[in-house]
Amino acid sequence: MSAPFRSYVLVSREQIARNFRNVRSVAGPGVEVAAVVKADAYGHGALEVSRVLMAEGAHWFAVSSVDEGAQLRAGGIRDPRILVMGGYLPYEADALLAHNLTPAIHSLAQIRDLDHLAASTAKPIPYHLKIDSGMGRLGTCASPAQILETLAATPHARLEGLMTHFASAADFTSPQTDAQIEYFRSTVRALGEAGIRAPLLHTSSTNAIGYARDTDGPTLVRAGHALYGYLSPARGDAPPPLLDVKPALTWKAKILAVKDLPEGALVGYGGSFRTPRPMRIGILGAGYADGIFHRLSNRGKVIADGKLTPILGTVSMDLTTIDLSHTTALAPGDEVTLLGADGDVSLDAQQIAKTAGTISYNILCNISARVRRVYA
Repeated sequence: MSAPFRSYVLVSREQIARNFRNVRSVAGPGVEVAAVVKADAYGHGALEVSRVLMAEGAHWFAVSSVDEGAQLRAGGIRDPRILVMGGYLPYEADALLAHNLTPAIHSLAQIRDLDHLAASTAKPIPYHLKIDSGMGRLGTCASPAQILETLAATPHARLEGLMTHFASAADFTSPQTDAQIEYFRSTVRALGEAGIRAPLLHTSSTNAIGYARDTDGPTLVRAGHALYGYLSPARGDAPPPLLDVKPALTWKAKILAVKDLPEGALVGYGGSFRTPRPMRIGILGAGYADGIFHRLSNRGKVIADGKLTPILGTVSMDLTTIDLSHTTALAPGDEVTLLGADGDVSLDAQQIAKTAGTISYNILCNISARVRRVYA
């Protein structure tokens, strides 16, 4: 399939659905799957992905901010619950209520603030309390006794969930995840002994789901990267991954020009590439403003005419130069694959990330808004 755009991504609705079904199967019966669609569904398009997953029976979505949640509601995502994992700031309270969003709460002070808000509306507001179990980022470090004292004093806000987030779930050389699990479980136990039992307990995102890091007790998992076809490689003595997911996104760019250069010609800003022999080059209608990492200059590859071929010279804002010496089949208007598969050759976000010195999440989220999203 082709599309009339200089650069576009093709997203497979069916692959998104298959990945969701696989996560749900691995999570097991009685466990809700919250589909993480923050950051525009990791570049895949949050509204369209959410529509696909609603059709698959998703009851929960997770976003980073109130603004992201409001955009989903405005786009027609009405009935599913939306968890705002980044919580809310005071000026966002009205929007939180107006769009029926569920905040993650990260401190005891925030519970009190939410309780005041709920009292003013005469309506209980559900929230999920995040426990900082050892990541040192968002989440409360309060003791169970302090949490219990605050819960007793805040009857209008309703504790619906207890959650935490693992810092190194795919790293089996580190004891950090086991320590985080024990910390979280001990907090849940202490609250339970005092009669406080949240209906939803959740610790696991994609890597923890994929490597079964915490399967004893959680009633909800948060699947993000897995929905889009990725699981981070494990370190150390890890069990075989349970998830069987495949990338749902292919990224294409059109060739704007093809030209032949003599030996010794300089290519791109700074003349960072000199042709070692006569070469045929192609200039693509995509650059770092579209999401091609500048670090891929003279290092990255694309797939052209079914073969991996190098990026030549410095990646520009709007243009990228590639080697077409291996083929005479491509002309202006033809496409190359920046990410995805072409015949027997493939190039996924993890491979590109390794070359660019980053992570696969960064590759996907970096595909800019001016790259058109096409769904099939």
